[in-house]
Formats: sequence, structure tokens, C-alpha cells
Amino acid sequence: MDARLLALYFVLGGTIVTLVTYFGGQGKGLLAAFIALFPSITIVTLITIYFSGGAGATVSYFKGLLFLLPAWILYVVAMIFILPRWGIVPSVLIGVFLYVSVAFVTMRFVH
Repeated sequence: MDARLLALYFVLGGTIVTLVTYFGGQGKGLLAAFIALFPSITIVTLITIYFSGGAGATVSYFKGLLFLLPAWILYVVAMIFILPRWGIVPSVLIGVFLYVSVAFVTMRFVH
């Protein structure tokens, strides 16, 4: 892997996390969510997968994103309901557990 790409991922990821944290901390949740979900990382990933594996590998990656979307939505919904009641640590643990569980079940049926 090209070290310049790693540097790009690091800078891009750090910038996104910084912006999301800043706007989220200001109470601008919709703007923070827009930045977090903007496909910048997906675009970089698309390009790197395409150039290393071709169109078939890239389409397979995007299909995987769609297949795992229900697991991610369950994680988000769990965070919305659990976080205000139990706090950050239990909500993250339960949300991630739900995501991983549903994702593994999904991957088992898809493959």
C-alpha cells in the first residue's frame, strides 16, 4: 500500500472527526451528521478499491454497504433510545453488540 494514501486517509479521517465533533458539540447535530455521512471516505475507498481490484470488487464493496445498512440503522436507533437513559458506555456497548450481531447474521445469509 502506498504510504501517501495512508497519509491521505489519516488527514481526511481526522478532519472529518474534528468537524463532526466541533459541530456536534455546538448542538448542530444535523450538520454534524451531514459531515459524518458525506461520502468522502467512501469516495476515497471507491477509488482505491477500483484501482486495486477493478469494477467488480468496487461494486461488491458497495453491495456490502447496502447489505449492512440495516445493522447500522439498528445501531443508530439503539443509540437514540439507550443513550439518554443509561449513558454513553452502556449505550455504545449495546449498540455495537447489536450492530455486530445483525451484521454477522446478514453476512452469513448473503454469502
